[in-house]
Amino acid sequence: MKTALGMLPILVLLAAPTWAALGEYESSVSVDRQSLRGTDREEAREGYRLHEIAAADGSVIREFVSPAGLVFGVAWQAARMPNLQQLLGSNITELQVNLQSRTPRAAGRGPLIVQTPKMVFVSGGHLRSFHGYAYLRGMVPAGVNPEVVQ
Repeated sequence: MKTALGMLPILVLLAAPTWAALGEYESSVSVDRQSLRGTDREEAREGYRLHEIAAADGSVIREFVSPAGLVFGVAWQAARMPNLQQLLGSNITELQVNLQSRTPRAAGRGPLIVQTPKMVFVSGGHLRSFHGYAYLRGMVPAGVNPEVVQ
């Protein structure tokens, strides 16, 4: 039986190329596009901008940017688990602390869900099919439903 904490290092070690980090500026999106060798489709939505980066391997990364130009949410669908250190940036510490304080859970029993006052993190999937999302509660623009980050 694996613990949630035991799964985190494995998820980080199975890292794919880097992506924008939560709470950082939109300029990181172009670095992500180059790193993935993908195409970036940008859409203006009501209250935020969405960057969708599609890579040749089928990975899709969505980055949600506030009017202030900061990434408030990220979502992914990919064959490999993304690099959570890069994806969450400094917020990885909050995830790690939360996982350390949890009681062990059975592996394969649904998605890993972490909700803190600052962040929501959901990750699930299986070999060659990973998906998930994370957002910072305090950075979601006014009038935008956090459920758009998926």
